[in-house]
Amino acid sequence: MSALLVISGVCAVVAGLVHGYIFFLESIAWTSPRVRRIFGIANEADALATRALAFNQGFYNLFLAIGAIIGVVLVVAGNGQVGWPITVFATASMLGAAVVLLGTGRRYLNAAFVQGSLPLISLLFALLGSTFGA
Repeated sequence: MSALLVISGVCAVVAGLVHGYIFFLESIAWTSPRVRRIFGIANEADALATRALAFNQGFYNLFLAIGAIIGVVLVVAGNGQVGWPITVFATASMLGAAVVLLGTGRRYLNAAFVQGSLPLISLLFALLGSTFGA
């Protein structure tokens, strides 16, 4: 496997870990004071009112994380014909979600950067590695 594809895989796994952490924040720790500060939730009542939505959204992040990581595991195990499409789909979905988040306002610029930069890098290196890699 070329170095470009290795970089793509590493970025996909790290993006998966980031999205796994986001799952934890949204689906498990949503009402804690620390998480409320991270997401700009004013008070516990607002956190409780949005808890079900956050819980659901957290699972979307978990499923994307699982897809990216399992895709890379399949590639490392020698099944790139299955692993790469799963990895590309998961990271492209992560990037798409970051673009949607960015479209909701400048307030979310940092969150969109955190959510989308590693998937973007992974996708770029996958493209470069599959086109020019040896």
